[in-house]
Amino acid sequence: MKRLLVLLCLALLVSYGPKVGALFAQIKSGSVAWVSAKKADIKSSTGFFAGTRGSLELGAEVTVLQLNGKWAEVRSATNTSLSGWTAASNLSARRIVSSGTTASASEVALAAKGFNQEVEDAYKTKGELNFADVDKTEAITVSQDDLYKFVTEGHLNTGE
Repeated sequence: MKRLLVLLCLALLVSYGPKVGALFAQIKSGSVAWVSAKKADIKSSTGFFAGTRGSLELGAEVTVLQLNGKWAEVRSATNTSLSGWTAASNLSARRIVSSGTTASASEVALAAKGFNQEVEDAYKTKGELNFADVDKTEAITVSQDDLYKFVTEGHLNTGE
């Protein structure tokens, strides 16, 4: 089994070459990164419930000041007075560029993470997923106050 796994990895490297390296591009302290989420809140400290200083939109360029676990301290390239912490998963080491298409910000964010129309169509042909329900679920919004109340009253771990 171990030998099969090694052979499979080798086949991927030979087949995809430089593309494989791009898949593993990582955010590093002192480097430039781009927001890969529709909106990334910039917080005063690490932690989901930390105060929000502002937000950055999809494709915004930032300088990564430091990393702390799942969090990255960043400074906006266009508004250097905006700095703080965001989830590292909101960032990409690869530039996010708008192609001038009619894709929504959500679609572009998903594509940046490897999910595109072709992948969605493949799921749809299997008939196992109800995308109308996915869209309805994504439209639900909950205030930070209500979410904090839910977490604390339920004695849930905040992941801090």
